[in-house]
Amino acid sequence: MRYLALCCDYDGPLAHHGQLDEPTIAALLRLKQSGRKLLMVTGRELDELKTVCPRLDLFDRVVAENGALLYRPQTNEEKKLAERPPDAFIAALKAKGIERISAGRVIVATWEPHETTVLETIRDMGLELHVIFNKGAVMILPSGVNKATGLRAALEELRLKELSAIGIGDAENDHAFLSICGCGVAVSNALASLKEHADIVTKADHGAGVTELIDELIADDLKHRETNLTRQMRKARQE
Repeated sequence: MRYLALCCDYDGPLAHHGQLDEPTIAALLRLKQSGRKLLMVTGRELDELKTVCPRLDLFDRVVAENGALLYRPQTNEEKKLAERPPDAFIAALKAKGIERISAGRVIVATWEPHETTVLETIRDMGLELHVIFNKGAVMILPSGVNKATGLRAALEELRLKELSAIGIGDAENDHAFLSICGCGVAVSNALASLKEHADIVTKADHGAGVTELIDELIADDLKHRETNLTRQMRKARQE
């Protein structure tokens, strides 16, 4: 097999309104039965993810907090991949009137239109942080941390190469991890900017789009998609 792992964002590709439906779960089971690995790459905080996703056990690794936290569902182990911004930063945001703030193991997040205040606070405090957007969410992480860095850590643990992975997403924060995969896929409900850079855009949306991809993958390892995979072939030649 060329493609040994499927790496999925949660909200948008796999889940609709935060929920996995039964046909999507059945497709994920078929993927696992084909001998491939299954990874989740999400911006969600782990505690919240555990409350909304009933089948984390299907995943070999979960990259949570937009690349900052690695979770092993089979053993319930967590590994922080960076350090959280200081408590003084969170206190400063609250002091400036931002009430909707969540803090995970590493990530600190709020919502638009507070991005300007967030950036000003980072500058004023002289912190090495960056901001990532995700459909209205404003996520603050240590510099250099994103879904791509988190996925690389997960693939390394599983002893898999990036070219053997397929990534599927729907939002602006998915560009990073789709770009390192051998094949990058956008579901039909994805943002236009992600579709423009994807190798494949599914006909169906949300979980049905993931199911569509899984069925194609199991059928012939995406051999019928060779003409779509120009980016993957260029990367292979470079390596």
